[in-house]
Amino acid sequence: MHMKLYRINKSNIDRKGNGLCAAKNIKAGTRIIDYVGNIITKKQTENSDKFDNAKPIYLFNLNSRYDLDGDVSWNTARLINHSCSNNCEYEGKGLKLWINSIKDIKKDEELTCDYGFGYDSDYKQFPCKCKSKNCCGYIVRTESRWRINKKFKKNLRISR
Repeated sequence: MHMKLYRINKSNIDRKGNGLCAAKNIKAGTRIIDYVGNIITKKQTENSDKFDNAKPIYLFNLNSRYDLDGDVSWNTARLINHSCSNNCEYEGKGLKLWINSIKDIKKDEELTCDYGFGYDSDYKQFPCKCKSKNCCGYIVRTESRWRINKKFKKNLRISR
């Protein structure tokens, strides 16, 4: 059996909680861990009080009919924290979802994703604690950060 690429560790981002960190050096483009959970219909999502913004949300939109609720004890990937300078991203095909590295990650480095929250009137409910130089202070997807902090507008133009 080959060694897992990650281990659960105290998080540098979520001070009260855990995160995942690299158990060894990981090359860019590596599939690290599957994001698993219960596949539910959009109607189940809408009718559940579980998915309100006051609670941690582990919900992914899979397609026009189904969502993936990753808020289950057996979904270790739910421990990955948001960073505005993420080293991983979510990838999916069909009803499957997993986490891929998007840059080389050193052993013991925390694994992070961009949670991809849209910019809306609720954005202040999601303060970001990643402390990266790209941090806009809130968990908002890259393309929308300039709406909160104008310094990201020029960066956005350059990177396209």
